[in-house]
Amino acid sequence: MSKGQSFLKGALILSAAGLGVRLMGAGLKIFLAAVMGDEGIGLYQMAYPVYTTLLAISTAGIPIAVSKLVAEHLAQKDFRGAYRVFKTALFILTILGLSFSLLLFFGADFIIRSITKDPRAYYPLISISPAIFIVTIMSVFRGFFQGQQEMVPTALSQIVEQLGRIVAVVILVYLLLPRGLEFAAAGAAFGAVAGALFSLLCLLYLFWKTRQAFAGRIKRQVVLKDFSSLEVLYRIAALSIPITLGSLVIPLINLVDLSVVPLRLHQAGFSTEEATALYGQLTGMANSVIQFPVLLTIALAMSLVPAISEAQALNNPSLIRGRTELALRATLFFGIPASLGLFVLAEPTTVVLFDNIQASYPLAILSFAVVFLSLYTATSGILQGLGQTMEPVKNMLLGAVIKFALSWFLTADPSLHIGGAAFSTVAGFLVAAFFNIRKVCILTGWRFNFQEMLLKPLAAAFFMSWGVLLTHKLLAAFFIPLMSERIAQGLSLMSAIFLGICVYALVLILIGGLKEMDLQAIPRFGRPLLKFVRRFRIVKK
Repeated sequence: MSKGQSFLKGALILSAAGLGVRLMGAGLKIFLAAVMGDEGIGLYQMAYPVYTTLLAISTAGIPIAVSKLVAEHLAQKDFRGAYRVFKTALFILTILGLSFSLLLFFGADFIIRSITKDPRAYYPLISISPAIFIVTIMSVFRGFFQGQQEMVPTALSQIVEQLGRIVAVVILVYLLLPRGLEFAAAGAAFGAVAGALFSLLCLLYLFWKTRQAFAGRIKRQVVLKDFSSLEVLYRIAALSIPITLGSLVIPLINLVDLSVVPLRLHQAGFSTEEATALYGQLTGMANSVIQFPVLLTIALAMSLVPAISEAQALNNPSLIRGRTELALRATLFFGIPASLGLFVLAEPTTVVLFDNIQASYPLAILSFAVVFLSLYTATSGILQGLGQTMEPVKNMLLGAVIKFALSWFLTADPSLHIGGAAFSTVAGFLVAAFFNIRKVCILTGWRFNFQEMLLKPLAAAFFMSWGVLLTHKLLAAFFIPLMSERIAQGLSLMSAIFLGICVYALVLILIGGLKEMDLQAIPRFGRPLLKFVRRFRIVKK
């Protein structure tokens, strides 16, 4: 596989693992929704914004900095420098992770009084606190492997983490539910600790297996330039501090939702229990669904940081533009149909996954965030790879301000209520994505082709959405008299999604949206697909 395409292979490996993890997570959410209900999920979700915020501070952007710096050193065949980056980052994060785990554990009372306002969230908060320490250490190992553009260890550890989490959650929720919802939510939150521990053990084993080969490369290396530990520390800090600010933005947005949405729902006339249930529908249900289609761009961003860093270290602008073009084409070609598909299938999706038709309202609105969140994530990876780590921060902060203002006014409107919070999220990501793309164009010289990258996938997705909607309605009408409604909806939904993928791909090919370069970039299957479609002469060069 060529240098220009190898990063996509890593992204697809991470995407496949991420899809498995999300499917398992969706099964877990279905279980929690059935056992604990909207209110229980709301309590469970109240621990996560605080946890993810402190986790973002404790990791301090260091894993991404590790990935970037390791890739730069390896591009110059400097194995000693790459390993020194890893050791320095591991030392820093061990201290930071332990500190913030203790901060969350002993500060849970203060968080309850000042942010969540629901005393039942205390137990989920203290239960999840040890996870910060474990995850921070785990993230250094992932960053080290990713810097080598080896994505399999990260993918494998993600699967192990989710499996461990699911087993722990199921056992603990069943054991603790008789004591009350808050204890069941605490058991669910502790699943993050168990999963992280299993994942760390997996990474330690993989690191142990490869350490001798890496040590051999270090011994054979001719040292042309060495860096002191202080120099390495400075370089890590210079990259990680802006990345930290960026990684804090989305958790802070979730904290805005946690502090603003229930409060403004009260203003709209909802009780505390109703507001918590609506918050659970938005964050625990609708938000979790839109994470599925964003998987590819999250994986792309993780692969792009070392890939773009390598191209920059090699002083190869054409390689940077080529990887940017390929990544953003993949992002839009996947994100646009996923967004429209979620919009037209919002109702059956929430019925099948959560047996909750009310959650389809925030999901239908939030589906439009998929495109903008995907673009923001992919372009953030490009900018971080180029060393422009503050740009995504500034752009998302602007988006967060817009989201806060819209959430404050729209959520208090009784006719919109939770839909107002969903719409504000869409608007915030739209603004952040626009300015990210603009900066990428300025830095790389790459130009956004509206016809090829936007209009053609939109046209194909339009036809797909009509086909999906019609197929689902016909199949649901056929299956519902024969079996339970939820099973019938599930079969209809899966069939409609499969048909939608086929229709989208066919229309995209017929209107010239797919090029030979797009098919060639697909690992393993790209060349056979290219040979097949060349027979019909319908793909452009």
